[in-house]
Amino acid sequence: MNTPPSLYIGLMSGTSLDGIDAVLATLGDKGETTLLHAVSKPFSPELRDRLLALQSPGDNEIQRENHAANALAIAYAQAVHQLLTEANYTPADISAIGAHGQTIRHQAGLERELAYTHQTLNPALLAELTGIDVIADFRSRDMAAGGHGAPLVPAFHAQQFANDKTVAVLNLGGIANLTLLPQNGIVSGFDCGPGNLLMDAWIVEQRGLAFDRDGAWASQGNVIQVLLDRMLADPFFSKTPPKSTGRDDFHLGWLKEQIGSDPFKAEDVQATILRLTCDCALNALHQYAPETHTLILCGGGARNTTLLNAFKEKADSLFKNGLAIVTSDAMGIDPQLVEGLAFAWLAWAHKTKRPANLPAVTGAKGPRILGACYPA
Repeated sequence: MNTPPSLYIGLMSGTSLDGIDAVLATLGDKGETTLLHAVSKPFSPELRDRLLALQSPGDNEIQRENHAANALAIAYAQAVHQLLTEANYTPADISAIGAHGQTIRHQAGLERELAYTHQTLNPALLAELTGIDVIADFRSRDMAAGGHGAPLVPAFHAQQFANDKTVAVLNLGGIANLTLLPQNGIVSGFDCGPGNLLMDAWIVEQRGLAFDRDGAWASQGNVIQVLLDRMLADPFFSKTPPKSTGRDDFHLGWLKEQIGSDPFKAEDVQATILRLTCDCALNALHQYAPETHTLILCGGGARNTTLLNAFKEKADSLFKNGLAIVTSDAMGIDPQLVEGLAFAWLAWAHKTKRPANLPAVTGAKGPRILGACYPA
């Protein structure tokens, strides 16, 4: 006998540091996830600066990080309040909140006793402010079992997007990660390289803009092949999955090292790092799942029309049997909200005591129940 669907909230603030996506969803007995309502709130400039500063070592980090964790919990709580008000629900209606927090360090590739990941957030404060159970710290349990703790969304992608064809899902957040959903076989996935992160960092420095809307600036430049080849030679791209990455590996300093003293035009650099995002993902897809029928794009980068055109152009030359490229809009889900839905699903998995990691993705010794609960 099926029980009525439960209500969960998912909160996501990604590597791009652009803001908070809050989603309200129903979850069925088998994890069927349906979006009811969503709000997106940009970070205040002050909070974004605090979180960005924590991406690199600095003075008084413990105090600064705890202040940022409190500020993020308050911002999350404001997003939850707005979400519930607009959707006409109360905290008592919600089973739990799945809150990702903000990644400020991810060092999963170190020796096991040294490997760690850290997402800043005060989940206890979030539970106190919202009156709703909060599930947070989803990555640590997988890492304790020898995994990378990332990517976590492939299990949700499998739930939401698998069909009778071989499909892949590419999440284009700050970092790009692939989920491979074979027609017959084991679900796999991995981080494949930078998504929006480098494009955002470069346009912030060069033009003072938060991001390159629709890739308009990149479209004015030309790809610098020597720079592209130099970047693709980074050891990360040749690593065998399971693998994960983040700002620890790809950041503005890394980009400037690749540029060196070469007098490249700024818009040409932007065009080249856009092409890097495209090439590292499609090269990996061709290497590990060349039979893929459809590539589903989600995340903020799925709204970048210049990037989408680059994907289609590259796919035409790389996949001789054709590769259909669509955004998750085709499946009825706004690309910007897929990760938020994934964390609502992860909260449901924790509450129902279901393992939510995929060892074939993360490299963990086995399935594990993810997250820690902070009761309201």
